[in-house]
Amino acid sequence: MDEDGGRRFDVWAPECTRVDLRIGGHDRAMRPGAGGWWHLRVPGARPGDDYAFVLDGSGEPLPDPRSLRQPRGVHGPSRVYDHADFAWTDTDWRGRALPGCVVYELHIGTFTPEGTFDAAIGRLDHLTGLGADLVQLMPVNAFGGAGHGWGYDGVLWGAVHEPYGGPDGLKRFVDACHRRGLGVLLDVVYNHLGPDGAYLPRFGPYFTGDTAWGPSLNLDGPGSDEVRRYVVDNALGWLRGFHLDGLRLDAVHALHDSRARPLLAELSAEADALAAGLGRPLALIAESDRNDPATVTSRDAGGYGLTAQWCDDIHHALHTALTGEGHGYYADFTAPDALPSALARAFFHDGGYSAFRGRSHGAPVDTARIPGHRFLAYLQNHDQIGNRAAGDRMAATVPRGLLACGAALVLCSPYTPMVFMGEEWAASTPWPFFASFTDPGLAEGVRAGRRREFASHGWDGSGVPDPLDPRTRERAVLCWDERESPPHREILETYRALVALRRARPELADPRLDRFRVDAEPDGRVLVLHRGRLRVACNLRAEAAEIGLDPPAGRVLLCSAAAEADGARLRLPAESFAVVETAEPPGEPASRAARHARRG
Repeated sequence: MDEDGGRRFDVWAPECTRVDLRIGGHDRAMRPGAGGWWHLRVPGARPGDDYAFVLDGSGEPLPDPRSLRQPRGVHGPSRVYDHADFAWTDTDWRGRALPGCVVYELHIGTFTPEGTFDAAIGRLDHLTGLGADLVQLMPVNAFGGAGHGWGYDGVLWGAVHEPYGGPDGLKRFVDACHRRGLGVLLDVVYNHLGPDGAYLPRFGPYFTGDTAWGPSLNLDGPGSDEVRRYVVDNALGWLRGFHLDGLRLDAVHALHDSRARPLLAELSAEADALAAGLGRPLALIAESDRNDPATVTSRDAGGYGLTAQWCDDIHHALHTALTGEGHGYYADFTAPDALPSALARAFFHDGGYSAFRGRSHGAPVDTARIPGHRFLAYLQNHDQIGNRAAGDRMAATVPRGLLACGAALVLCSPYTPMVFMGEEWAASTPWPFFASFTDPGLAEGVRAGRRREFASHGWDGSGVPDPLDPRTRERAVLCWDERESPPHREILETYRALVALRRARPELADPRLDRFRVDAEPDGRVLVLHRGRLRVACNLRAEAAEIGLDPPAGRVLLCSAAAEADGARLRLPAESFAVVETAEPPGEPASRAARHARRG
């Protein structure tokens, strides 16, 4: 805003011969500038004023591609919004570095019945009680429809979905999280544009070609300099203006970029520079299907320099071992060594053959150089539940004992553990795909597209909930009351105990993969994770198992059933886990305190 209360409006529209700004009921001609930019200073314009752009005299008002607020949805005018008008209380917040953290993924629209930021604030104490460190929000940018949706069909990347509470609602949520010691990550989608309200291509060459979900971002063709700057500015705007602690970058493998300096490396450099200026860490976490260690390798070592990436191989191996499913992409993970291998090296597909893809896939992780915290491990997430035909959670079919084993393998691993909302109490509510598009043709296209996607993965598409039926979203809302009744209460206690033990024993959060070992029986159903002096033993069999320990067991720190430790033997009941502290090797003191006492 100018000193006299005016404001300058700018828009990139390089292929237009005329651009007008519609504000206060009048169209005003904008002046062309360098590089395809158009500018106009409007005296007296202030926050709360609605405006839009009219291209080439069409008479049709279009929202600002860099809009910060869309009070009337993605088809309505933009509204002038000033970040300086919000009164933050988090001036002492110094951020959360990713190593050692537990991430909690949630969707604002189904976390509470109200589906708003303010309602979600009322449940934050549950997250601190669980022991979470970082909240990862599914996308909250503006998307088509007046109701709820997953958020991956966003079309205005800088505006906050108004039904959730708009930009101030998001800021209140972030501020409340910071007061409780929780950092906040936001899921952002740069790989495609949603189908409803996709006006961006009318302004310039933002897209070229297609992805599986929509038009592909123009990152290396003519005009791509400004497109890349648009993405970088948007990412920095979320981090700076909303005090976010990081971003989760959706499906970066769909970013087609042939430049010598990839967009991901450019993003990580800009985020590092901003973090230095803010004096707090900022994380960029990728979702990538490439299994390419370069994603999380530092820029000075030739990588992209992202903080971390989601690790689907660990999820797929866990899911297959716990559910017995082997269709679709799970077929690659039915071998007995899939789970121990994925746990040991992050990528199960690290250059070998993938039957699902019909080709070799991935590259090996250098476990001596890349720490485990750079990979997020999870038992469930929004994709792996919501992309099932019925949106059924693992708790719908997997026994409680195996759920506990899965939680132990994730929370006691050297990777960054992530929990999907409600998983920690084995929520009974499904979480299927849902949207709120109002155009009948678009709605039917979404229904048909979901059926095709299920068929391509070998799933039966019959009985799929209608994603456009409001009741589909309503059934996905968490039922918070069930936390207090069995068996949900017992599962929640297990999660809390595992996170607390991870806090109390640093070796459980140690990210060094070169100090991590996984032993497994030939059938892959009995596993032991080596975590310093601790052993995390899991028996996935339907009968009891005996496990040899070397050094012998000292004591059982935590177990999901009555484990018996007798020297070098540990007896685990069926479908159970135990965390055991082994005896100190002869001649070594039991603790740092003992060493200090002996020196004295």
